Amino acid sequence: MASSLKTVGGSSYQVPAGRRDGNVSVAGETNGNLPPPTANVNQLNQIFGSKGLSQAQMVALSGAHTVGMAQCSSFSSRLYSYGTNGGKDPSMDPAYLATLTTQCPQSGASQPVAMDPVTPNTFDTNYYANVAANRGLLASDQALLADNSTAAQVLGYTASPGTFQTDFASAMVAMGAIGVLTDNQGTIRTNCRVVG
Repeated sequence: MASSLKTVGGSSYQVPAGRRDGNVSVAGETNGNLPPPTANVNQLNQIFGSKGLSQAQMVALSGAHTVGMAQCSSFSSRLYSYGTNGGKDPSMDPAYLATLTTQCPQSGASQPVAMDPVTPNTFDTNYYANVAANRGLLASDQALLADNSTAAQVLGYTASPGTFQTDFASAMVAMGAIGVLTDNQGTIRTNCRVVG
């Protein structure tokens, strides 16, 4: 990620070398390790905290949503069936909601939508600006503004891109230390793209 981050405008950072990695990857093992798109801040804190990450690191890592796509099915409940009475999510900017309902019709297939509609291919703080303007795509994104314990950090990153870049790099290094294998477990890859 460190080198790919640089290609989309992010800062480079040093990734500690020598970490043992698994010999196989199983997609199903991600279940329970990634937060659902509907998570609130308490749920996000629980998921990230269970891995030894702080709330501040969680907010910084959420900034990765400034690049990439999400399937309509990940957020369509905010457009068509929000809350106990159904309907539209009242926290979402009405113009953004209208754009999303055009991109993701209720009866349509689940297609990819840019997580950051402003600069979808640039690693910047527009994710936080979008959240601050009630244009967070996922409910878990918008939750960061709705909760007083995280809103100040969201707003702070919109004003200080350098702080975000530094905090993100530090949080990525911390995330890389999760579940480190020891002794004869796994392998140290000489080519990160190849197992074995």
